[in-house]
Amino acid sequence: MFTDFTKLRCVSGKGGNGVISWLRAKYLPKGGPCGGNGGKGGSIIIKASKDIHCLQHLRGKNLISAEKGRDGGSNNKTGRTGRDKTVLVPTGTIIINAETEEILADLTQAGQTLHIAEGGKGGLGNTCFKTATNRAPRKCTPGKPGGEVFISLEMKMIADVGFVGLPNAGKSTLMKALTATDVKIGNYPFTTLKPNLSYLEYDDYSRVYLADIPGIIKDAHLDRGLGLAFLKHIERSKALVYIVDIAPLGEEGKLISDPIQDYAILKNELREHNEQLLERPSIIVLNKCELEGADEHIKAFKKAFPNEKAEIVIISAKESKGTEELSQKIKLLAQIDGKRYE
Repeated sequence: MFTDFTKLRCVSGKGGNGVISWLRAKYLPKGGPCGGNGGKGGSIIIKASKDIHCLQHLRGKNLISAEKGRDGGSNNKTGRTGRDKTVLVPTGTIIINAETEEILADLTQAGQTLHIAEGGKGGLGNTCFKTATNRAPRKCTPGKPGGEVFISLEMKMIADVGFVGLPNAGKSTLMKALTATDVKIGNYPFTTLKPNLSYLEYDDYSRVYLADIPGIIKDAHLDRGLGLAFLKHIERSKALVYIVDIAPLGEEGKLISDPIQDYAILKNELREHNEQLLERPSIIVLNKCELEGADEHIKAFKKAFPNEKAEIVIISAKESKGTEELSQKIKLLAQIDGKRYE
């Protein structure tokens, strides 16, 4: 199951206790205090990894805890430090304090870390309390408790280019044609129930990462359909590819919605969700040009949007027509802006 949101209670390790101990040695007839300090408790560390693709491995784990520090020992031995607990999350994970809703970190690069809860300090042994006037202290201190924080983890996919379209527009078919990714394809709405991330690799070994977002429907910004759960995954994309089904009729002769209206719905839903998305560099892909009657709809579409800045590309993802040209245009599109969006 694809999971892009979860909550965790993180508890770092308690510090070890200091101890009271007395030195017994024939060469020191009066002995003296020799109680060691407790070890520091382990910390909770969250680390971004490129090898993790969602938060599924944390689903159902309500508590993450680190090892506590060991107690001190005789002969001034300090207790062992508790082992840290490192939690791996995908790049693009936002860490939020679930109680205050404060954003604690946004891990956008592999290897980035956040010490979410520091381990408790170890207690002091009686050696630390020895003074010139108190040579035999009978005092030690307990270890400090570990930190505790309740956090939310929210993942937003990081891709160079996001595919946006209504259900059955052919996004998954196009993804498969471009990248040979094994994605689910079917002749029914919402075939894609989770975002798919893949990449285009070119002759110069450069890569452009693509995100296939599940179909957007009218009022998706109000959380209809798969709605807000997946609209957020295009927020970090450098550029967008709008995929519009240009065929007037389906395989069984059923009327398909107007491509002009479909494109208007996509633009409106992005505007309502995050108006800045409309400022991203984009390409309009008119798909399914192999079907009868598509030419008339292509002409009508171009006439309806004469001042559209985005370039229009005609393809058939099913028959891989125009996909090579589209691949090169996507590469150029991804190079327009040198950064990903936060």
